[in-house]
Amino acid sequence: MQKLTIYVIVMAFAGFGVAPVYADGGDSGDSSRLAPFKKLIKAEKYQQAIAELDEALSDKPDNADLLNLLAYSHRKLGHFDIALENYLKALKIDPEHRGANEYLGELYLQLGQPEKAEELLAVLDKECFFGCEEYDELKQAIEDYRK
Repeated sequence: MQKLTIYVIVMAFAGFGVAPVYADGGDSGDSSRLAPFKKLIKAEKYQQAIAELDEALSDKPDNADLLNLLAYSHRKLGHFDIALENYLKALKIDPEHRGANEYLGELYLQLGQPEKAEELLAVLDKECFFGCEEYDELKQAIEDYRK
């Protein structure tokens, strides 16, 4: 009887892990529509990604996934003010956006503001009840920053 109870509990918790995990920027929806932008970013063609993301945002200005990738591209080019503005826009639309929380935390580290990065780590900790890549990466970045 005890084995059956343990099995039921394990299976119940396993059901929570069925939700899709969004890698490469923690997007919150259909990853396939973001693939062309992610391909440019992976190839470090940030300027081209920015141009194409700006165009896509003209049709969907309230798309947190696109804003997150736009901010990431600007951050990689050292355009920290523009990156900050776009991460904050993305988080205004979707405060729990994993990618935007992680990447904004990384930007705060680049700006020498680890306390703000830790605040975003706390947001990810709540969002990632069973753990997630974005939490792990920001936590590691904060640890590396503190060394």
